Amino acid sequence: MTDGFDMGPLDGVRVLDLSRILAGPTCTQLLGDLGAEIIKIENPNGGDDTRTWGPPFVTGRDGAPTDLSSYFLCANRNKLSVAVDIATDEGQETIRQLAAQSDIVIENFKPGGLAKYRLDAATLCAADPALIYCSISGYGQTGPNAHKPGYDLMAQGYGGIMSLTGEPDGQPMKVGVGIADVMCGMYASVGILAALRHRDQTGEGQHIDLSLVDSQIAWLINEGTSHLTTGKRPIRRGNGHPNIAPYQVFATADGHVIVAVGNDSQFRRFCGFLGLDTLPDDPRFAANSARLNNREALIDALVPPLAALKMADVIEGLEGCGVPVGPVQTLDQVFASDQVAAREMAVTVACDDADTGAVRLIGNPLKFSATPVTYRRAPPGLGQDTAEVLQRLKIKP
Repeated sequence: MTDGFDMGPLDGVRVLDLSRILAGPTCTQLLGDLGAEIIKIENPNGGDDTRTWGPPFVTGRDGAPTDLSSYFLCANRNKLSVAVDIATDEGQETIRQLAAQSDIVIENFKPGGLAKYRLDAATLCAADPALIYCSISGYGQTGPNAHKPGYDLMAQGYGGIMSLTGEPDGQPMKVGVGIADVMCGMYASVGILAALRHRDQTGEGQHIDLSLVDSQIAWLINEGTSHLTTGKRPIRRGNGHPNIAPYQVFATADGHVIVAVGNDSQFRRFCGFLGLDTLPDDPRFAANSARLNNREALIDALVPPLAALKMADVIEGLEGCGVPVGPVQTLDQVFASDQVAAREMAVTVACDDADTGAVRLIGNPLKFSATPVTYRRAPPGLGQDTAEVLQRLKIKP
């Protein structure tokens, strides 16, 4: 790269990021962690919507909130913020010049939304046939719902995951974070890397069309294929597993544990730990298929002895006899754990603005032996890199 950053596997790749909120920014943050230069385009009037999605906000040394909300922080490190109003002729020309010097453009406007500015895939890819242009939308560029806006909650509802999540007699439940957005960003990064490989081999760019709903349907995984195999509608089971029992959360005297019994020998050892030595010989529970058919009776038998034990004793005891078990941790416990420290899953990154200091961020899970990820820049203030980028790339509106 041209600005002195450490090398990475995507060093030399430039991404023009016209996306906002979470799906696109998740993708470009990952590409930035891998060494790509990410030029994040933001509306001068407020920038990325998530800058205002707080509290909490990072505060300056004077105690006043900045434009760095915690939500914005989660997906915008390793980026340069350039403020451009694409609704103006000058702004559109700036974007076209930036695109001409970029390997990748990513955007998440509604289908057709950029055509009126001549910043759509057809226009920019015609000007540069080697360009990789990734479009993220709610339902995709085609189909009867293409015109509808896309939001994570909508995708979770339309794509079916909410119908599988929650207690059996409760409401359909969304996942606790914007997982449809995040997974769409993951698929986008895979697609972009595949397109880069193709471009490097052939010189040919392409348009990637990705939707929140399509990607959410793709990760219905075993429940989706179970429906396609049987034609039956899966039901909500709370924390229970559709194909294994017991495999769920149990209350203890002072917290909750996950017990994941994967086979009959583990079940026998589990019952032995609880003093329920006769349970594995009961025909209702002797095999996994029988346990599934008698799930309610099984859980009724397991709940009382587990509730009488402390969580630490359950974990220590089941680990000692080879039964998969683990705690249900709160986030303060997660980030205070020695495992998180050892794996560097919480990192501190200094901000360019000295008044802001440093921010704590969630680390990247990829561990490379030769080309490690780098945390070169904290999430930027709105437009803080505009002059430097435009001058360096000789952009003249």
